[in-house]
Amino acid sequence: VQLQASGGGLVQAGGSLRLSCVASGRTFDSYDMAWFRQAPGKEREFVSTISRSGGMTLYADSVKGRVIISRDNRKNTVYLQMNSLKPEDTAVYYCAAGVYGQRLDNYLYWGQGTLVTVSS
Repeated sequence: VQLQASGGGLVQAGGSLRLSCVASGRTFDSYDMAWFRQAPGKEREFVSTISRSGGMTLYADSVKGRVIISRDNRKNTVYLQMNSLKPEDTAVYYCAAGVYGQRLDNYLYWGQGTLVTVSS
């Protein structure tokens, strides 16, 4: 599976962005999908995950209530709608395919990342 993330950019605090991640291949709905992020000088951290059917989702406490993960299996795409963005949300955001959970090693395949910068 190859993953291509997009949708990052520069936004003011309080603004919104929607990230997208398109997967190649015919097995997209065989994978649980997730978003992680990595801020400068920090370790990569879990943001959100969604099950294969989209029926289960999980969010990090730091984004809960501000972020919505969704997927469209017909389009091989997973989305991350981010609202009420804060400067501390600034990071490179990575999509990943694997097994539902918060651990990095749950996920076998990773996209290249898309940069989100939130100005104060």
